[in-house]
Amino acid sequence: MRSKRAVGVAVAVVVRLLGEVGVEIDRRSVDLGTPRQRCVLAALAVDTGQVVPVDRLVERVWGVDAAPRARATLHNYISRLRRALASANGLAIVRRAGGYALVADTVESVVDLHRFRDLRATAAAEADDERTARLLTDALLLWRGHALTGVDCAWAEVERDRLALERLAVQHDLTDARLRLGGGSGLVAELTARAAEHPLDERIAGQCLVALHQAGRTGDALEHYRRLRERLVDELGIDPGDALQDLHRRILTSDPVLPTATAGRSSFAPAQLPTEPKSFTGRVAQLAALDRALPTPDGSPSRDDGRGQKTTVVISGAGGIGKTWLALIWAHRNLHHFPDGHLSVDLRGFDVGEPRQALDVLADFLAALGVDRDHQPQDLDARAAFFRTRTAGKRMLVLLDNAVTADQVVPLLPGGTGCTVLITSRNRLSALLTRHGAEPVQVGLLSAAEARTVIDAALDDVHGGTAAAQVTELVAQCGGFPLVVGLVAARIRTDAHLLDDIVTELRELGLDALDSDDPSTSLPTVLSWSLRHLTDRERAAFALLGIAPGPDIDLPAAASLTGLPVCDTRALLHRLADASLVIPASGGRYLMHDLIRAYAVLTARNDLPEPTRRAALQRAVDFYLHTAYTADRILNPRRAPIALDQPSSDAHSQALSDASAALAWLDTHHPHLIAAQHTATAQDRPQAVWHLAWTLSTHHLRRGHRHVELAMWQAAAHVIEHLPDPNTRERIHRRLGLAHSELGQHRQAIDHLSQALALAEDDPDPIQQAYSHEALSQAWARSGDDGRAMEHARRAMELYRALDEPLHEADTLNRVGWYASLLGDYDTGRDHCRAALALHRHHANREGEADALDSLGWIDHHTGHHRQAIHQYERALTLFRALGNSVQVASTLEHLGHPHTALGQHEQAATAWREALELLREQGRHDDAERVQRRLFERLVNQH
Repeated sequence: MRSKRAVGVAVAVVVRLLGEVGVEIDRRSVDLGTPRQRCVLAALAVDTGQVVPVDRLVERVWGVDAAPRARATLHNYISRLRRALASANGLAIVRRAGGYALVADTVESVVDLHRFRDLRATAAAEADDERTARLLTDALLLWRGHALTGVDCAWAEVERDRLALERLAVQHDLTDARLRLGGGSGLVAELTARAAEHPLDERIAGQCLVALHQAGRTGDALEHYRRLRERLVDELGIDPGDALQDLHRRILTSDPVLPTATAGRSSFAPAQLPTEPKSFTGRVAQLAALDRALPTPDGSPSRDDGRGQKTTVVISGAGGIGKTWLALIWAHRNLHHFPDGHLSVDLRGFDVGEPRQALDVLADFLAALGVDRDHQPQDLDARAAFFRTRTAGKRMLVLLDNAVTADQVVPLLPGGTGCTVLITSRNRLSALLTRHGAEPVQVGLLSAAEARTVIDAALDDVHGGTAAAQVTELVAQCGGFPLVVGLVAARIRTDAHLLDDIVTELRELGLDALDSDDPSTSLPTVLSWSLRHLTDRERAAFALLGIAPGPDIDLPAAASLTGLPVCDTRALLHRLADASLVIPASGGRYLMHDLIRAYAVLTARNDLPEPTRRAALQRAVDFYLHTAYTADRILNPRRAPIALDQPSSDAHSQALSDASAALAWLDTHHPHLIAAQHTATAQDRPQAVWHLAWTLSTHHLRRGHRHVELAMWQAAAHVIEHLPDPNTRERIHRRLGLAHSELGQHRQAIDHLSQALALAEDDPDPIQQAYSHEALSQAWARSGDDGRAMEHARRAMELYRALDEPLHEADTLNRVGWYASLLGDYDTGRDHCRAALALHRHHANREGEADALDSLGWIDHHTGHHRQAIHQYERALTLFRALGNSVQVASTLEHLGHPHTALGQHEQAATAWREALELLREQGRHDDAERVQRRLFERLVNQH
């Protein structure tokens, strides 16, 4: 920039990037200190008005291997720059979240680079050649030399080269405009020098030919063409492109109407995109991500994070998930950004037949760009380089659909910075992301609302009405899978009167209802293509994951399922995730879409022998059973152990460090453990069935999974005939009776517990009788018969005492005390509960201690000692929370509210009851929740 007047803008401050970096204030230069400080200013100025993260600033100034003190030094430089800019009106460096920004009142006026780009963009939209030439001339006048001079860092070198290309592109555009105005005679010297600097650039050569011809030097123009042709043949083995040959022919024949565009550009723009999809919905986030790949008017990508170009996008997802439709919708909406046309190819990476070869695709692309096939290089590398040359400087869209590997794609990437490449693949193509700076866009399922929009539109097309119930079920059956949604919508348009049949087929036939003679519309066929490029081991792992118990799987469970080492299993999961056949989820888990899982089940049934499937499932069940047993022993070490069968070979339980880890593992894997019992039942493994029920009882008791507890013990009762051991049969009846009791099913509870007691009386081990009496005491108490509950509790207490079982004795002491208190004998109740508390503390049994404290709190409240009751309850709560016993936490919180109310502490009571209400609802204890809800309502009424 020569001065502020030179660009016709009156500003007080100019930041120079297109020449010596500096700040000019009222035409006086400000000293910016060291080259590093100038680099900091430049790194901020290229993104004026935008926040530049600190890490990116450090990388731009010091490189990727910056010293640890670089951040501190950066802050020091920023302080110095702020002082230097203190007198610059309208220009400042500000700290914002995550980094710094150079802010200015008018960016285009304050920073010459932004002014340069603004002028270029205005010129590109201008129809008048004289006006275009003036604007481009003003843009080039802003350059005072090489960009970023005086800035010495690696980032500046790269940026300097990129800016030089921008400058050259503007010079080309200006030359085109001047040639269209007939000013060739004044351009001969300049173009001759430029052609010598870029001897193989056909655009410059074409400009030089036109300029020489307009200057009356037609012979020199023809000689220039001859020398260029010889050089292209000698160095690249190719002839000049069709456009340059056509220009040569016109000059040779003295054509009075030479082309208005220069020879570097084709006289037509290829238009190869397939038709825009007719029905499309949603994908807002993905479309926004694609928008960020649009080139700006200066040919650079719309977003630069300091790591390189962002004009290549990999759209990945499962087969049939809608990748191509997304690409086509976005492409057709944005064609106006690509004046030089669009190229498209189906690479057939996941399709019938072999994938397309890059050499053949390049031949088609170059032919579309006007290069005769006979004049194309035969070698892949040379042809790819030629393609990059022909696309450099253009603003084109390239769609590479259905790619299988990065190697298939890399030769097809265009040159320059103005093109945008959309690649769709079922694989993630990580090499493109890491080595070529491609942006990933993951395509997942449609939401229920989006799927419903498509189906409702199909219904509206045929009879203008909706069938709410059928549509709701159709949406659920489709599972958000775009191919399935599209197939259903197409069937509705064809056979709308068979809507009920469509719903029934999907419900009853599942994946089979989505088969078709047309491979492209058959979901099983489309999914089968995803397996084409997998190894035998990867296909086997995919099939086994389909039949694995539970909704998803993690690495340890998958290793047992496959029977492979953990490192090998991890590699398989990563490969399947790259192929979009499994979805990585939080917590190191992997899941499958329901329809993909259905195809995996089909694959397992068709491709894996039954013994292989059975062995894999046995390993998976053993993994879950033995890990759950480990967790239960940590959570409830005083519980009498059971003898599990040895696990299958290659099935290994997971190590758990402490009670917190054990509880977290059980919480996470609860659905898998339920499914594992179903699998054990199907495999006719009665021991595993009842072992899984037994292993989960502690967890169910503490977490309030009452219905699941009942279902698992009912499953154990169904295999009881295959368990001849009376002790085992007694345990099943006892636990099943307690599960019924927890749900208020008293008749069934007493029936099963009576059977358990009868079996125990025939058992030579008297402790089984004690267990059954204790269980009966709980059941009778829940049924409201505290007297009979007391009888069984006393009998159990006597048996435990005789057997020298102090912890069990303590449990029943607490029960006797509790039932005595319920019957109004508070003194007896207090004595027994205190004795229980002492025994539990002596044996460091925290759960029993908490139970006793809860009982004593209840007794203290009902005998008028409300403050002592609060103290007892709060100590019990601390222990129950530490144990993860949310069931008892809820009950004790309900109890706690009463002494608070008695003391007039209504807000504290309400707080306890609100927390209790939330827990009770989570646990499905609806009667208890209603009772607490009424108390909260009564308190609210009393307040008013």
